[in-house]
Amino acid sequence: MNKRVTQAVILAGGLGTRLKPFTNTNPKPMYPINNVPFIDYLICQMKNFGMEELLLLLGYLPEKIMDYLGDGSNYGLTINYDITPVDYDTGMRIKHAASQIADKFLLLYCDNYCPINYSKLFADFCNNEAKIQITAYSNRDNYTKSNLHITDNGLVTTYDKKRITPNLQGVDIGYALVDKSIISLIPEGNCNFEAEVYPQLVEQNKLFATVNEHRYYSIGSFKRIKLTEEFFKPKRVVFLDRDGTINKRPARACYIEKPEDFVWLPGAIEAINILKKNGFLVIIITNQPGIARGNLTEEMLHCIHEKMRADLLKERTEIDDIFYCPHNWDDGCFCRKPNPGMIFEAQKKYSLNLSECYLIGDDERDIAAGEAAGCICRMVDEKYTVLDVAKEIVSLEKKEKIHDYFKDTP
Repeated sequence: MNKRVTQAVILAGGLGTRLKPFTNTNPKPMYPINNVPFIDYLICQMKNFGMEELLLLLGYLPEKIMDYLGDGSNYGLTINYDITPVDYDTGMRIKHAASQIADKFLLLYCDNYCPINYSKLFADFCNNEAKIQITAYSNRDNYTKSNLHITDNGLVTTYDKKRITPNLQGVDIGYALVDKSIISLIPEGNCNFEAEVYPQLVEQNKLFATVNEHRYYSIGSFKRIKLTEEFFKPKRVVFLDRDGTINKRPARACYIEKPEDFVWLPGAIEAINILKKNGFLVIIITNQPGIARGNLTEEMLHCIHEKMRADLLKERTEIDDIFYCPHNWDDGCFCRKPNPGMIFEAQKKYSLNLSECYLIGDDERDIAAGEAAGCICRMVDEKYTVLDVAKEIVSLEKKEKIHDYFKDTP
């Protein structure tokens, strides 16, 4: 069961009617996002996941995709195709391609993208001995209509394609690891794969979900495309903890309660200045339980932060945003670190790819939150300061730019 999955199967045969007039003459996966066909982003992601072969299930204008992608050699993997009539639904497409499908494979939609934690998805698939391990967006923000009930251990107890069952929470976004044996559950005739197979697996307790908090992006409609274009724009982002990372931490069980209590740590302003001069968004992520405990008001917290911003302005620099959790440690909120809620809030506001963002903190709770969100994390202390990390990050980014330049230069 722990054998590596090396094949991804992409459902890419639909008409894409919601993208007319583009899809009058082009298949949906070729829609350009920042001048790059959407399918390119998916293929590069599959390469990063360690996939060696892609099988594209095509229907509408297949030659446009095949002529563009070829055999996959330009991407460093193999691309094969299975072509069926345009009116075939997903069940028939998968059944038709059965002879080309591996015993275990990753199934995805051609119009969704999410920077998922593939290693976790695979570990869950193996540990659950699932027939299918789907990726589910938690949908805490009601980004779309939910279609799932999921238990705390990841078992899917309801799959409702029509999305009418009460109290649904979570939505299937693809990225499903699949045991090929489920193809036998697809009935004869034209049918939808999920609508036919998922309810059968729910009955067998063999459908599981890996819940993902990171917003997914789509080319399913023009409304979603605007967000998708913003998501794929290159961004450099650093999340900073506050107390103990950029300013002197108060004594245990004490708080920064007024502006004059806020004292910068040596090198912290310089670190922010370096990051800003090198094009980074700098976002503060801070727990402030003193509000819940009555030690300060939210109005006073804003005054403290205005003092912080004013100090930075004197040095001709700034931070871009501040997210804070006002709750007590036992309030059970999703935003208080080590929970990653504030980071995901920032992700949605700025359409960030958190797998490319840095988080710097001085506490294990900071790092736990960052890792839960998929960020690149650095912990600071008296010997390894935020200034040291800022210089490192800038140096790494410059090296990456040079690497990309020579990689792309003929």
